[in-house]
Amino acid sequence: MDTTSVLAPCGANSMVRNLFAIAVMAAPFVAPPAFASDDAILAEARKVATTLPPKLIVALQDEIKKSGAEAAIPVCKNMAPKMAGEISQETGWKIKRVSLKARNDARAIPDAWETAALEDFDKRAAAGESPMKLEKGEKVGDEYRYVKALPVQALCLNCHGPAETLSPGIKAALGQHYPNDRATGYTEGQIRGVISVRKKL
Repeated sequence: MDTTSVLAPCGANSMVRNLFAIAVMAAPFVAPPAFASDDAILAEARKVATTLPPKLIVALQDEIKKSGAEAAIPVCKNMAPKMAGEISQETGWKIKRVSLKARNDARAIPDAWETAALEDFDKRAAAGESPMKLEKGEKVGDEYRYVKALPVQALCLNCHGPAETLSPGIKAALGQHYPNDRATGYTEGQIRGVISVRKKL
């Protein structure tokens, strides 16, 4: 005979059962530390990625209002990398814009991971998902990488719309600054590219 069960008070057995039941019920609500960490770094990456586009849009609007759409092309070419560099210094995240139809071959060509994300975003947008909500974040090697889709806005069509709709001045400026340009032919709402950020873990 197991004297342990006989000698143990009934209240003790009941308490053990209750504690076990509480532990089982509570388990789904206790997130492992890694999951909490993943959520935090995703939120951080998203915050960094969404910092650049509004700043650039404001700068482009100001330049267009002041000097016309043609003058905004070099602003976009030179100011966007400068803004990205400032954000990188402030946050520790590398940040850039890339596209499957790059305008600037020196800065906007996606790597294999970014290309896969862009192609996936295009498929999902074609299936009806909102480009505004498309994003991807994950650990890749010793880095955390994140991309967020950049839908074409009405302002973007001045320089990224169908070639037949671009003004002669825009075409001339594009030819001067981007002789290998492939970034036209878009309509509003299409995915122009992504904001890509990465950080060593």
